[in-house]
Amino acid sequence: MVTVARNAAPTIADTIQSVSGQVYASVEHIVIDGVSTDGTLDTIDRYRSKIAKVISEPDQGLYDAMNKGLALASGEVIGFLNADDVYAHRDVLSRVMAIMEHEGLDALSGDVEFFRPEDPARTVRRYRSARFNPDRIAFGWMPAHPALFLRRRVYQRFGLFRTDYRIAGDFEYCARIFRDKTLAYHSLPETLVRMRTGGISTGGWRNTVLLNREVLRACRENGIDTNMLKIFSKYPAKVLEFFAK
Repeated sequence: MVTVARNAAPTIADTIQSVSGQVYASVEHIVIDGVSTDGTLDTIDRYRSKIAKVISEPDQGLYDAMNKGLALASGEVIGFLNADDVYAHRDVLSRVMAIMEHEGLDALSGDVEFFRPEDPARTVRRYRSARFNPDRIAFGWMPAHPALFLRRRVYQRFGLFRTDYRIAGDFEYCARIFRDKTLAYHSLPETLVRMRTGGISTGGWRNTVLLNREVLRACRENGIDTNMLKIFSKYPAKVLEFFAK
């Protein structure tokens, strides 16, 4: 399990506790810090016994930091949990591993619930990964990345995240690995991760514009036929996520 952090002092303790509290015994938690200046490192130090590996050094952006985590990870299944996200319950990883082993999966994803930091008990939106299938990449759909778990062999086959993307590197990676439809993949229709609103992908219209430009670019660079009209067609369904929680 890899967590990338920079100046996440108010939230990273929740993330670390969420991972360390999992009932699944063989969890390797790796934290990659981008030289935080707000007390994040102090919090990490307090929980150092619960973390397998910690790096704090400058990076070239989010996806460079994620690649550092991949380079350190030794597990057969790898997931990313953001420094302001938490697992929905203590059995998430044990359930994920049991299903992946039983079904021989390369990839498994679940749902993500969003909540406002000031009201964590109330879900404001639910992203259902079951909406995704490889044919919908051209329409801007992907599995919810914090609830996506991939075998190590997937990274060995398809490589690392591209660091020339600012906000949609995870989408580009999904476009890359799912476009040939050869992965053994399953979507679990239940919430695995709870995410605070206000992150980079939910941080206002400027980020939305950048995201969709990079989604268009990712599709084209991976040979997926699309256009902005297709990509924007997903938004009515996304609006419904706020009502169908």
